[in-house]
Amino acid sequence: MPAEWEPQVRIWLSWPHQAETWPGHFENIPRFFVDWIDRIRESVPVNILAGDEVISECERQVGRRRNVEVIRIETNDCWFRDYGPTFVQCSEQGRLIGIDWKYNAWGGKYAPWDADDRVASQICSHLEMACVRSELCLEGGALEVDGGGRLLSTSECLITPTRNPGWTRAQVEKELSRQLGVHEILWVDGGGLRGDDTDGHIDQLARFIDPENVVVAVSDDLDDENHDGLQANFSLLQAWAEQTSPKVKVHRLPIPAPRFVDGTRVPESYCNFLRLGPDRLLLPSFGAKTDDYAKGLFQDLTQIQVETIDCREMVWGLGALHCGSRDQPQ
Repeated sequence: MPAEWEPQVRIWLSWPHQAETWPGHFENIPRFFVDWIDRIRESVPVNILAGDEVISECERQVGRRRNVEVIRIETNDCWFRDYGPTFVQCSEQGRLIGIDWKYNAWGGKYAPWDADDRVASQICSHLEMACVRSELCLEGGALEVDGGGRLLSTSECLITPTRNPGWTRAQVEKELSRQLGVHEILWVDGGGLRGDDTDGHIDQLARFIDPENVVVAVSDDLDDENHDGLQANFSLLQAWAEQTSPKVKVHRLPIPAPRFVDGTRVPESYCNFLRLGPDRLLLPSFGAKTDDYAKGLFQDLTQIQVETIDCREMVWGLGALHCGSRDQPQ
């Protein structure tokens, strides 16, 4: 599985249509997606999935934009990262293969999910790409790789009765290694973010910037209920970084102060960025004091163009830029 800073051919999105994903606050989400699409297509083409009931509205709002294609594929929700194919490079055949994991909406939380579970195979068919169906139930947001065989994930998203009943850790690791070509797996099990309904996706907690740098979500507020779990993640990654090869430097990435929408805390994390190949990075911002620090850290670490996108409305759907997209590598 390639790293996200490697060259890409397109970004995949799903048109938002499930109002209950943003209860009481859906009105501005389609406009957010149009603006987001405009930012992405400056670097790489964008493919957007839309089913029969919403494709006309999607095409009306998107219009005839350069580097944008709307594809008629039905979805239940818009969190493409979690149900779209995981693209891997098959070096012997010199081509991409799509991994189609089982999908059940984060452990059966939001029915129905049947259309989303069919998306990966439909996209592979659209691309005339080989597709491998895995019996492992897994969301794409639970995977973070460095492109060189190292994988970060969390046990609560994989080794649980709601996703993979009867699977042992050894069996899960064997399947991840077989499908992704990884040889080193670190389970980042300190704790997740309050308000995150994924049970702790790694793309909210820790991300590779390159093979030698990892950013980790932390809270500098001792009274924040996220503090202890995120600090445990940081300590775990630091201990691992001292032993792995090539060595990794672990960087603290403070989350914003707690923010609530209609009485519910939203899971705001700068780890949910979208990398657009080797040259650009789209970073969520939340109108918080920590926004400027996060942008500065990413600019220092990457030395590339870092742009912020205000995700205060998007995150009410309990996800951000990485959750709603999938990069297709060369």
